Amino acid sequence: MVDRRSGVPAFRQVAADLRQKISAGNYAPGDQLPSERELTEVYDVSRPTVRDAINMLRAEGLVTSEHGRGVFVRPPATIQRIARARLSREARAKNKGAFLADAAARGFTPSTSVKIRFEEADSRVAEHLALAEGAEITVRDRVMRADGLVVQLAVSRLPRDFTRGTAIEEVDTGKGGAYARLEEAGHQIGRFVEHVGARMPTPDEATLLQLAEGVPIVTVTRVAIGVDGRPLEMNDMVLAGDRYELSYEWAAD
Repeated sequence: MVDRRSGVPAFRQVAADLRQKISAGNYAPGDQLPSERELTEVYDVSRPTVRDAINMLRAEGLVTSEHGRGVFVRPPATIQRIARARLSREARAKNKGAFLADAAARGFTPSTSVKIRFEEADSRVAEHLALAEGAEITVRDRVMRADGLVVQLAVSRLPRDFTRGTAIEEVDTGKGGAYARLEEAGHQIGRFVEHVGARMPTPDEATLLQLAEGVPIVTVTRVAIGVDGRPLEMNDMVLAGDRYELSYEWAAD
C-alpha cells in the first residue's frame, strides 16, 4: 500500500516497490507485470499514478511496453564481450575473432551487413589515425546482428594508403578479417587501445538498434596500432546497452 503521509509522490512509491520486486526476482526477465487495473487495486492508486510509475521504470530501462500485450521485465545483457584474446592472431586464424568470438562464446548466429565508402578524414579521425585533416580514408560501415537482432553498429576507418588494392575495400575481407589483411600487406599490429563510454542514443541509433525508451548505448572506440607506433585503424562501435556486458581481464603486475 502507498503511504500517503510520507511526502513521497505515490507514483514513486509504486515504482520503488515494483523495482524492488524486479530486483528480488519476483518478476523475472521476460515476465509480464500485472495490468494497470490490477496495479491500481494492489496499490490503491489511480491509473495515471500507475502509468507514471511504469513510465519511470521504462525510462530506467527496467521494463518495456509491447502494444496490445502489456509491460514486460527487460531481459539482462545477453552478449558477453570478452576482451581477452578476442583480437589475437590465433583467434583470427580460426576465424573466431571479435564479433565472431562473441557469437562462439554465447551461442548465437552472427550476421553482418557491410557498406564501403571513401571519405576525407575530419579532425577527430585525423587525430586518432595520425593523418593530415582531409586525407583520404576507407570506411567500413557495419550493422551486426545476433540471431537476426541488431546488437551493434561499427564504423572502421583506415588510411586509404593501407587498404588500396586489398580485400579491406571489399564487403567480404576473407578469413581473419581486415586485421589479417593488414598484416598480409606488411602492417603488423602491435597493440590495441580502447576508449569506452556510455550515452543516450541518437534517433537513428535507437531505430537501428530497436531500443526501447530510456535504454542507453555503450560506445567503444578502438585504435589498432602497428609495431612501428603508427595507427592502422580506428573503429567506432555502438552497442545496445541492454544486450551487452563488457568483460576485461588483465594480469596483476
